[in-house]
Amino acid sequence: MIQLFHLSKTYPPNHRALINITLEIAQGEFVFVAGASGAGKSTLLKLLFREEEPSEGQILIDGRNVTRLGSRGVARLRRKIGLVFQEFKLLPGITALENVALAAEVLGRSKRESRTKAYQLLRELGLKDRYDAKPLALSAGEQQRVAIARALINDPRLILADEPTGNLDAEVADEIMRLLFKMRDRGTTILIATHDLGMIARYGTRVLSLQRGMLTDWSGRTAAEGGRR
Repeated sequence: MIQLFHLSKTYPPNHRALINITLEIAQGEFVFVAGASGAGKSTLLKLLFREEEPSEGQILIDGRNVTRLGSRGVARLRRKIGLVFQEFKLLPGITALENVALAAEVLGRSKRESRTKAYQLLRELGLKDRYDAKPLALSAGEQQRVAIARALINDPRLILADEPTGNLDAEVADEIMRLLFKMRDRGTTILIATHDLGMIARYGTRVLSLQRGMLTDWSGRTAAEGGRR
C-alpha cells in the first residue's frame, strides 16, 4: 500500500525533518508512528497526503509515485485517504452533521445518503445528541470525534491520523480505537502518529519510531543498525 524509498525532507535554512526513510506498509496494516514532538511524525503524514513534497526520495501509494502527480492526480489520491488533523479543520458555520456529510457530498453522494451515513458515524462516536451543534459549541474532544467521523465517511483505503485521541478521555479514546480496528478489519490501512506510549502498549500493533527525523526500531536503534525492515 505504502512504499517509501530514501525519503528526506529539509526545511530552510537547514532543518532536516526526515532523513533517508525507507519502509513498506502493506494493505490492511495498522501502524503506529511513535516519537517525541519534532521527531518528524506530522511531516511524514503531510508528505503522504501530498500537502508537502519531499526534498529527496520517492513515495508510492497503491503503486503510484505520488511525487510525480499533477493536481488532478493529487485530488484522486486524496479521495482514497481519510485524514484526521490535529487542528480539526471543521467549517465553523455549519453543524457537526453537515461537516461530516459534506465530505461525502463533494464526491458525488446524495445529500440524503451522506447525512444518513454521517449520523450513523456520529452516533457510533457518542455524538448522537450533538449532531446539530456547530463546532464552536463543541468541546475539543467532541470536535475531534467529528473530525474522525469526517475522515471515515467515504470508507477510505488509507487513514492518516495525527494524535487522534490526544484531546479525549480514555473511554472515548478506546471507542475510537475500536472503530479504527473495524476499519482495519475491512482492509483499510491505518497510520497513526502519536507520542502516547500507553495507547501503543494497549493496542500493540506494528510500531515505527522516529527520532530526530530518523527511522529507528522500537528499541531505539536506527534502521541501519537494526537491519532492513
